[in-house]
Amino acid sequence: CSSDLVKRAIIIITAFVFVVSMMGTVFAADVKVLKWTANTVLNDFGADKAIVKAVKAANKNQQTLEEIAFTDKLWKDLLSGTIKIMDDMMENDCAMAAKALMGSVDYIVEIFVMDDQGVNVCMTAKTGDMWQGDEAKFVNAYNGGIGSIFVDEIEADGGMNISQVSVPVMSKGRAIGAMTIAVNVDKL
Repeated sequence: CSSDLVKRAIIIITAFVFVVSMMGTVFAADVKVLKWTANTVLNDFGADKAIVKAVKAANKNQQTLEEIAFTDKLWKDLLSGTIKIMDDMMENDCAMAAKALMGSVDYIVEIFVMDDQGVNVCMTAKTGDMWQGDEAKFVNAYNGGIGSIFVDEIEADGGMNISQVSVPVMSKGRAIGAMTIAVNVDKL
């Protein structure tokens, strides 16, 4: 009787190890495809004319850190609905361009664009906060004006496996802001 339990336990453990190892293989393949997509398709999104124009305009209208902190607090404290600044960021020309880019491929679930301070310029959906300036997605993609691609970890979100890919918004060979693109890795 106890030998049957031991055999069953060995079978269950072996099956579990097999499934987990296969998931790791699939995950590694997903990461490889995600990085290729980030470096080829998504990096070009940062050169969209409407997005570049909007980021340049936002960079000319710099806010103080106190103004950013004040608006960011209002933003984060809002539990439901939106406020005017959010609506404006989801309806401006930059947002329309981001929505068009999002609609061009089926694996993008969200896009938001930031100026050179990490403040949202536009978005396709309400973000958790307005200021991304202290977050890896902005810091790494903007990279002090040099610009680089940043691929965040894949995380489960609403039944999907999502990674936030951040690319620089470029003008004349220099990063002037950043764009974060939420990718449904399951659709790559």
